[in-house]
Amino acid sequence: MCGISRTGMISAMESALSGLRGAIEAAHFPLEVPGAEHARGLRAQLLNQLDDYILPRYDQLDAPLLAVVGGSTGAGKSTLVNALVGAPLTRPGALRPTTRDPVLIHHPADARWFADQRILPSLPRVRGDGTMPPAGGAGEAGGAALRLQPYDGLRQGLALLDAPDIDSVVDTNRQLASQLLAAADLWIFVTTANRYADAVPWELLRDASRRQVVVAVVLDRVPPPVLAEISHDLAAMLASEGLERAPLFLLPETALDERGMLPTPLVTDLRNWLLGLTADEETRAGVIRQTLAGATMDVARQASDLAAAAEAQERAAREIRERITTAYTSDAALDAFADGAVLRGEVLARWQDFIGTGDFIRGLESRVGRIRDQLTAFVTGRPQREVEVKEAIGTGLQALLVAEADAAAERAQFALRQDNAGRALLDGRDWGRATSGFPERAAEQVRQWQGYLLDLVRGEGQSKRTMARILAFGVNGVGVALMIVVFASTGGLVGGEIVVAGGTAVVAQKVLEAIFGDQAVRRLATAARDDFAERATALLATERQRFEDLLAPVAGADAVAAELRVRGEAVLERGATALESAPVPAALGPVPDEPPELPTAAPRVIESTDYTVTDAAPRRTTTGAAAPGTSPADPTAPDRPWHG
Repeated sequence: MCGISRTGMISAMESALSGLRGAIEAAHFPLEVPGAEHARGLRAQLLNQLDDYILPRYDQLDAPLLAVVGGSTGAGKSTLVNALVGAPLTRPGALRPTTRDPVLIHHPADARWFADQRILPSLPRVRGDGTMPPAGGAGEAGGAALRLQPYDGLRQGLALLDAPDIDSVVDTNRQLASQLLAAADLWIFVTTANRYADAVPWELLRDASRRQVVVAVVLDRVPPPVLAEISHDLAAMLASEGLERAPLFLLPETALDERGMLPTPLVTDLRNWLLGLTADEETRAGVIRQTLAGATMDVARQASDLAAAAEAQERAAREIRERITTAYTSDAALDAFADGAVLRGEVLARWQDFIGTGDFIRGLESRVGRIRDQLTAFVTGRPQREVEVKEAIGTGLQALLVAEADAAAERAQFALRQDNAGRALLDGRDWGRATSGFPERAAEQVRQWQGYLLDLVRGEGQSKRTMARILAFGVNGVGVALMIVVFASTGGLVGGEIVVAGGTAVVAQKVLEAIFGDQAVRRLATAARDDFAERATALLATERQRFEDLLAPVAGADAVAAELRVRGEAVLERGATALESAPVPAALGPVPDEPPELPTAAPRVIESTDYTVTDAAPRRTTTGAAAPGTSPADPTAPDRPWHG
């Protein structure tokens, strides 16, 4: 391997998997877009698969083989487990205490492998007697516990886990059952003649096929008259799902003994099959490697599905952000400032008081040369008039800013309500108006803008002559005239307002030209307009931020998607090589050159020996031929002991 040790290959694989786990954990799908709910579930599923099985199994390849017994409600899982171990260690039935707490049966010498949080770290440990083992850990408060049941009649190196019903009416039980199955090296699926075609078991079996998990299927409680029909149908269904190698064990409907146990001969084949997986160390290693390889590759492949979902989140967020931006980039406010609307009402009245009577405006063309003298006298005698105009303009500008902020908020809220993603983001909020405190912030910006205009006026008066003219009119008076010029236009005004506003603009323009010259006036007006536009834009951007903050959980989704793809590819590249080079502990012997073929069972039906299922293909037989790794198919043959 180019000088790289097997241990080094596994270390590199663990590093790649840790990186992939970090990328998966960083992925979030808050926007309610198509596929988001599935992506959330997939994310949780992949994290559980990594934490509950893949990472701990890579870390400890020599841990006992864990066989999880799962299946449909009433399929007889606990009864089957008790029959396999030969003792009533888990209570079957609806009232059993393990409906929520799964029971893990192990050899006492294997206790150290399960007492800590190596596998299923979210589940606290409880001994069979109800006490907490020394390394049990707390797990998740209020959740299920993993009930550890040591039993010296079970072979060392094999553990059986009795899981809750996969189709339980309790959501948490169903979720726990799926989690336990994903943590297994080997699945034993138990179903019945009445339930074998149910949708839920087949969804999990398809997952098992995709992940190449080693699976055995037990068809329990089969009435002999329908044995042939059901076994053929089930075998065909397994083959159609890529599970043709899964051994199929058929158990007839039968009465339990006085201890509530199945007759021992009924489970001889299944027991011997399990013993065959642990008696041969190479076979045991092959089971672990097959399931681990399939689970690893499956997680890496499905990371690309999460990446696609993250990219969908980014696209949706970008589209929502564009709608919000559009709602807040309307030129309505600035158009209102430029169309003469500011000069209506109070502003017009105060400006007329400031410059004189209507006769003054009508005679303006013949008396332009005397403007300065008349305004100077007016300002000198009544110093508060220009302040009143300035305040009236400020009040008008503030009102327009508030109106535009309200309108923009209403547009943004309407835009978000156009789809599920936006409605979910709003989550019942009513954001159709400007935020509290906006009128005060708008008023402050108007005051600062007016101060900026006065600074422009002072800055333009560099020469003594210009400054003398400014002082003659008054800095505030010149500043007011500049405000009028900035917003003067006949657009938007009607009737007599056109005449008045037009005259207003002409007076202000002529006053400023008399002081600064026409080019300077244009420069001042442009600077004043630009500054106001910047302030208005900044104010609305601040208002827009609350809507954009709703998208904060999606930030960086594109980077997360890229990381998921890179990490997933790294795992796929290393996966096959790392597993082929996996070091097997000395107790298990060396790694074979080729992974060994897993044994197949020769399942049979006691009390109805006319049928057998071999390689998942039902056929009529008169003998119970033994499969590799099993004992002869003879009901009277002594059982092989669990302890070897």
